[in-house]
Amino acid sequence: MADIRQQALDYHEFPVPGKTAVSLTKPAETSLDLALAYSPGVAEPVREIATQPDDAYRYTNKGNTVAVISNGTAILGLGNLGPLASKPVMEGKALLFKHFANIDATDIEVKHKTVDEFVNTVEAIADTFGGINLEDIKAPECFEIEKALIERCSVPVFHDDQHGTAIVTAAGMINALEIQGKKLEEATFVCMGAGAAAIACMTMLVKCGAQRENVYMLDRKGVIHTRRDDINEYKALFANNTDKRTLQDVIKGADAFLGLSGPDLLSAEDIALMADNPVVFACSNPDPEIKPELAHETRKDLIMGTGRSDYPNQVNNVLCFPFIFRGALDVRAAQINDEMKIAAVHAIADLAKEPVPESVIAAYEGVDAMSFGADYVLPKPMDPRLLPKVARAVALAAIESGVAGIGELPEDYML
Repeated sequence: MADIRQQALDYHEFPVPGKTAVSLTKPAETSLDLALAYSPGVAEPVREIATQPDDAYRYTNKGNTVAVISNGTAILGLGNLGPLASKPVMEGKALLFKHFANIDATDIEVKHKTVDEFVNTVEAIADTFGGINLEDIKAPECFEIEKALIERCSVPVFHDDQHGTAIVTAAGMINALEIQGKKLEEATFVCMGAGAAAIACMTMLVKCGAQRENVYMLDRKGVIHTRRDDINEYKALFANNTDKRTLQDVIKGADAFLGLSGPDLLSAEDIALMADNPVVFACSNPDPEIKPELAHETRKDLIMGTGRSDYPNQVNNVLCFPFIFRGALDVRAAQINDEMKIAAVHAIADLAKEPVPESVIAAYEGVDAMSFGADYVLPKPMDPRLLPKVARAVALAAIESGVAGIGELPEDYML
């Protein structure tokens, strides 16, 4: 582990500090170039945009930009370490935007005292960008912040810890249940964890067809039920009218387990209680709720997913957020709505059922083949088909649901 630590530090420090930089898209070699880039030529697009604000998409980089914004209150699994400490993560997100979807992302770390201060800061700069990606903001403030910004900003605002996680989880869960011969509408779910990601994941699964009464969510005090008076309005959405109080009570006979909590909180004895052919997504990072080796040793009929890249079925936000923003930006969407999110779920889920290109298989050392099944319920992040499949689905959903700034896609868009 010490070696990995040093490698990571060296990666971030050398040959230059950080992971991103600015590059020019126009020539700046001659006096004419400079006259066009700045004074006096720059006055012409200024006048056009002042008359018609949408022309910012014609004459500036607005349409290909995303701000990745955090206050550092929930950095990965490390907790509230402050805005500046979140910068390496936000730079990393910017790297992923550029690498996977050629989107120019800028990381912004906000220091504030209140939710209103954070919201006011982001609202004040939002029009600079084509979209806002919120990141690593703790619950319940993240819900309040995102809601306020969606209402007050004219560009899409997307809290990836909630919705990116939810979209990929839903896609993988739908496929895993199908492989196990189960229907989403009939499955019983146990969700360990009741933070932003957990609530968003279960909300998305309900929107895709799961029944809310079949969901049992647990926080540190046990099952969230209707007779508890110590839960916030977001947890209350999943308060089940049940006499069950413990993990063991609710996991008995459950079809699926979703973990967004902490390491080693699910035992072999627990998963032994689940229904035949269960699905376990243990997504605590870096250490899952149960080690895959132990889970498979206990249940031979199991489909297992984690947040890690060194096991099959990695549930990873990078499968969706670059491509969702690509589609949203390309149609000048004012928001990323449920229709767009659900379109992304199905695009990702459907892609896993298609034959995997040799180039994708070659990118994963020690893997000779990949095909839809127990060890492949989600596409791999390196799959180049994610960009066209997800971006197109999202762009079409934006147009059809009326939140796009353009009326139709070019015929050859992402084909």
